[in-house]
Amino acid sequence: MRIAVFGSGAVGGYFGARLSQIGEEVFFIARGEHLSAIQKKGLQVTGASGNFSVFPCLATHQAAEVGEVDLVLVGVKAWQVTEAAEAMRPLVGRNTTVLPLQNGVEAPYELAKTLGSEVVIGGLCQISAYIAAPGVIHHVGIEPKIVFGELDRRRTSRLEEIQALFQRAGVQAQIADDILVALWDKFLFIAAFGAIGAVSRVSSGVIDQVPPTRRLLEEVMREIWMVAKAIGVALPAEAIARRLDFIQQLPPQTMASMARDLIEGRPSELDQLIGAVVRLGEQYEVATPLSRALYAALLPQEWLARRKLDSP
Repeated sequence: MRIAVFGSGAVGGYFGARLSQIGEEVFFIARGEHLSAIQKKGLQVTGASGNFSVFPCLATHQAAEVGEVDLVLVGVKAWQVTEAAEAMRPLVGRNTTVLPLQNGVEAPYELAKTLGSEVVIGGLCQISAYIAAPGVIHHVGIEPKIVFGELDRRRTSRLEEIQALFQRAGVQAQIADDILVALWDKFLFIAAFGAIGAVSRVSSGVIDQVPPTRRLLEEVMREIWMVAKAIGVALPAEAIARRLDFIQQLPPQTMASMARDLIEGRPSELDQLIGAVVRLGEQYEVATPLSRALYAALLPQEWLARRKLDSP
């Protein structure tokens, strides 16, 4: 299978590397020093999955150099999806499947606006990883898993082919009965955990040891659950308790990528995560006071990272 990884950072790069390991024809689309390092030395993965390197068929910053593929893994940040959709047009043909792996709940629809709804499926992943150095991805923890499904809930042959592909690579791959429920289940976790982590500037292990902070996390999750309910997503109420238990099981040093980005002064997925909770809450007339407060508290950091403000 011809596979393009559009956005070969921590997430896209990790899953692309696992597919490259089993001999699939994988093309990495990246940029900057990370791209240069992959071109010179291959892509290295370290950490919880073991240490290994892969040398892709091609690493480039131009999708046109790759041409049409069977599968596109979209690994860019959620705030880059609209721009990425335009740039990945050369990869997409009539028989291409586009699988987004972003945080948030809006990426499939943003991609479909540009590329067509027939090629886009819904997807998400479970992993904690980051770029440790150019060309090096460090897997912190969480067993890697991909969940995906048709946006109209059909069970199709392309889903089964993608599932078999990842299973051959030793990656858990699940076809969701309802991908919208799966997306919101993760959104409930990552939007709340990312915002609390960014405000408190601590990892999961610390958050879990401070009862008022853990209680705040739970209350923010409840706001998100109420928004999902108003939209019509059948997310069970027990998802909150399950996600709180999940956080207890994380390696204690785990931080959401949004929190890490804001703490280190980089643009983040703030608007696509806790900002989306506020926006959708307004749209569906659900009060989200805690999410609104978190968003307002973090927005100055986001604007500084994006150079919308003058740093004092």
